[in-house]
Amino acid sequence: MKKVKITILKTTLQEDLAREYGVDGLTTCPMMSEGEVYYADYAKPENFCDEAWKAIYQYVFALAHGVNDIWYYNDWIKTPGVAIVSCNDGLRPVIMKLEKTDIESKIEDL
Repeated sequence: MKKVKITILKTTLQEDLAREYGVDGLTTCPMMSEGEVYYADYAKPENFCDEAWKAIYQYVFALAHGVNDIWYYNDWIKTPGVAIVSCNDGLRPVIMKLEKTDIESKIEDL
């Protein structure tokens, strides 16, 4: 099993939806910042948002186990070993890049 690199690309705020449904003063996600990098295999990285992990773990697991094909029907991501995903927060989604690496998971990581 290999490590998967998770890079936080964007923290967003859907302002129209936040005005209608969010609490006053809602801002982008306070848990993640653009440019942060995490590494994962089967387990959620330390200090990584639980809800974001629930939304992306299946892609991380697939990449960690060697998926090389372009996702789905070649109509999503053009680069093998990469997925662009987001958390499931509809008001302030965080967009992440997942990349397959050659970094081996070590037994103490498991």
